[in-house]
Parts: sequence; C-alpha cells; structure tokens
Amino acid sequence: MSDSNSPDDLSGPLDRPTFVSPPSRRPAPPRNLFPWFLTLDDVRQEFGGKLDWDSFFPRPAPVRLDIGSGRGLFLTNAAIAKPEFNWLGIEIDFKEGRRAATRLFKRKLPNARVLGGDAKVPLTEMIAPRSVDEVHVYFPDPWWKKRHRKRRVFNEEFVDLCAKVLRPGGLLHSWTDVAEYFGVISELINGHAEFVTLATGTARRRARSRLPDEL
Repeated sequence: MSDSNSPDDLSGPLDRPTFVSPPSRRPAPPRNLFPWFLTLDDVRQEFGGKLDWDSFFPRPAPVRLDIGSGRGLFLTNAAIAKPEFNWLGIEIDFKEGRRAATRLFKRKLPNARVLGGDAKVPLTEMIAPRSVDEVHVYFPDPWWKKRHRKRRVFNEEFVDLCAKVLRPGGLLHSWTDVAEYFGVISELINGHAEFVTLATGTARRRARSRLPDEL
C-alpha cells in the first residue's frame, strides 16, 4: 500500500503547491555579436590583419581607443555622446568584452566596436602609425602584488606604442585611483620625449589648441 502523502504518489493531494517561473522578459544576448565584437583572429581573417579604419567602420571619422574597456560603460556613453568619432574598445577578457559589445548591439551603434585580445598586439601589428586621435585607459588593473606588477598595462613599451599610433597632437588619457600607480604612470609619460603633460579642464583644452603640428 502506498502512502498518499508520498512524493512518489502523483494521484493523491499534494502538500505544497507547485510554481512554474514565467519566461524571462529580458532577451538573451546574441551569440554572434559581429561586427560589434571581434577577436584578433577575426581581424586577421576579415581584414587581412590590419585595422584600416575606413574599412573597419561604416563611415570615416577620427578614431579613439578605449584600452581595457571592460563592460563598456565608458565606451557606450562616449559613442553616444560623440557620434562624430569612431570608438574601438580593446578588452583582454572576452566575457567582459562581449558584455560591452552587447551594449553596443542593443543600441545598434555604428561608431563603436570591441576587439577581444591583448592590446599590445593591435598596437604593434594592426594599427597604422599616427592613425589614432586619442587613447583612453581608465582605471587599469594595478596588480597589487609586487610579483604581478609586470602584468600592468603601463610600462615603457606600452607608452612607446601609444606614441607610435597617435597622430601629431593626439591625446593619451588615463585615470587611476591608486596613488602608487599614478606615480608610475606620471613618471613614464613625463619622461617620454613625445608626450607633454597638459593641465586639466579648460587649461588643457587651451593648451591642446596651441600644440604645434610637429609635436
């Protein structure tokens, strides 16, 4: 004889109601985010390994890079606020990069893309010299442990690469909330022959307007 209260007896009354969750109203992100998300291999296959901006973006415009773009909050807001520029985020973490690209996809932004991979590869191999208007690097990972600091994005090689791809008078922006890392970045920039540290705010804009073309 079976116990009518047994969970295996489906013919008897149930002690607890059964609920079925409603389908999610939020659509799942698309698996294929091309052209908003590309890998370094995509660039090699689709563009011959070179980031020719006139082919890469739907329309020609000055290009600004967001290196370490993360989930793409700055990238998305910048692309919306400054549609007269093309924006490329570069993010080594594919999961975060795809999240950023999903933001762009949902808004169908034509002037922003995310490239998944180590930024040093496109800076070295794929981006033509003096073809970038600005480079933005916001809150880069400080890698707190001394043995990990060689992983920091800012080093002499990285600053050299930024100087190579920036057009004359182009800007390198960086923010960090780590005092020690700020000192490292400042020393690298101040000691580089091709960079001049500008004042902030209005003074910075005025200073930029006076930069000579040959700088």
